[in-house]
Amino acid sequence: MNFGVIIIGDEILSGKRADKHLPKLIELLAARGLGLSWARYVGDDPKRITADLKHAFESGDVVFSCGGIGATPDDHTRQCAAAAAGVPLALHPQARELILERMRDTAKEQGIAFEPDRHDNVHRLNMGVFPEGAQIIPNPYNKIAGFSVGNVHFVPGFPVMAWPMIEWVLDHHYAALHGQGAQAEKSVIVFGAMEATLTPLMERIEAQFDAVKVFSLPSVDHPEWGRHIELGVKGRAGQLDAAYRVLLEGLAVHGAKLGPELVR
Repeated sequence: MNFGVIIIGDEILSGKRADKHLPKLIELLAARGLGLSWARYVGDDPKRITADLKHAFESGDVVFSCGGIGATPDDHTRQCAAAAAGVPLALHPQARELILERMRDTAKEQGIAFEPDRHDNVHRLNMGVFPEGAQIIPNPYNKIAGFSVGNVHFVPGFPVMAWPMIEWVLDHHYAALHGQGAQAEKSVIVFGAMEATLTPLMERIEAQFDAVKVFSLPSVDHPEWGRHIELGVKGRAGQLDAAYRVLLEGLAVHGAKLGPELVR
């Protein structure tokens, strides 16, 4: 299965806050032998969020949506998820109990009476209003749950909450996939060659090895190697070694000057 992520929030697009979710999700997936196929950023625009979530539902991919599941006026994700899925919103019974439990704990910590009917406490229950039929994602930080609709999983924007929730989803729902997306790559630093002259070699390798991708990463000002191309192959181990041998043989035919070889 492919994995994707949607990161929501005007504060990301304006630069007010730097996104930390994308590199962390790549790390969490890699630790389980999985990889990220795509990522999208979207601001707090309900129409755009709904369109991106509709695409996520229709894609069949495993998608994590980070941000916007609170209950303030700039939080639209829960409503947009329901619209994209074509279902109504409903207060999730288990999410409700967890929110009430959190409110009891907070009242006890503050040494005040627990008043579930107080206006602000009633409002907090909106954080448990999810698309009908959703499943909850436990939040070990403060018990305010996230939710899943099929293979699309919704977590808060706060990394301290979102990251352990994403790990829980990966380990509880997709443990059988762990290791299935594991890939390796081998590359070599090439000096004094142009990408255009190497393109036929790259195309030939991809045509010969269907489970391998060829990549070319040119650089003009590397502090150690200066102007060069990192040329390599990535994919599953079965074809990787053979494809890399063909790459090196082809570079030798071109008379390319080679530098260090890299394995990841």
